[in-house]
Amino acid sequence: MRIGAVLTAIFALAALTSVVWVPHDTDVLDISQRNLGPSVLHLFGTDHFGRDMLSMLMAGARTSIAVALVAVGIGVGLGVPLGLLAAAHSGGWLDEVIMRGNDLIFAFPSLVIAILITAVFGPSALNAILAIGIFNIPVFARVARGGALPLWTLDYVMAARVAGKGRILISAQHILPNIANLLIVQATIQFSLGILAEAALSYIGLGAQPPTPSWGRMLADAQTMIYTEPQLALLPGLAIVFLVLGLNLLGDGLRDALDPRLRRVRA
Repeated sequence: MRIGAVLTAIFALAALTSVVWVPHDTDVLDISQRNLGPSVLHLFGTDHFGRDMLSMLMAGARTSIAVALVAVGIGVGLGVPLGLLAAAHSGGWLDEVIMRGNDLIFAFPSLVIAILITAVFGPSALNAILAIGIFNIPVFARVARGGALPLWTLDYVMAARVAGKGRILISAQHILPNIANLLIVQATIQFSLGILAEAALSYIGLGAQPPTPSWGRMLADAQTMIYTEPQLALLPGLAIVFLVLGLNLLGDGLRDALDPRLRRVRA
């Protein structure tokens, strides 16, 4: 967990720093400085447009993390209430409508959803957020419903119902706090998947558009120079690998720390 937290913190710090400062302006092209090797002025060298690679990686981290974070927020904000509502009406028509709607969304992967959205509105980072966020909604709805269903049979929930509390109030006050650990772990997993999805969408031209830096766009631009300038593809590729690895390790650590059954096994 510590390794995952450190890796995630490094990229988060780079993304936050890029909001106010990067070593070189990523919008300025200087062909005379193209494909330079590492130096004091350019620690990771420059790309085929003469842009500083370290600056591009920092700004790309900002784009990837922002897209994934907002997309996960959409999934949590809409999916969790739907899942809790379905669990509160388990076996009823509302439960069926919500879960069959989730199944319908699951039938279309985020890439297909992105293609549909961009066909109507055009490619952009915002549309990538919508595509990934829409796909996250049924994920969190299923996790919330699956975690909430067993709790509705417990004594303290029965006592709350006898006391006259409605299903929505019980879900908010008693169910949600007790499945928060599941949602936190799932959010970490979906966050790493969101990073990969954003990179994939940008790689095929459906995500962030130039001049906005993006790791996926950097990979797409470097594919024709993979044999002559391999570092142009290697650096953003490693950034994606290490950030996703860090998030997955962090998610595994949080699962172990928040799951009481695993705590009893370790004890």
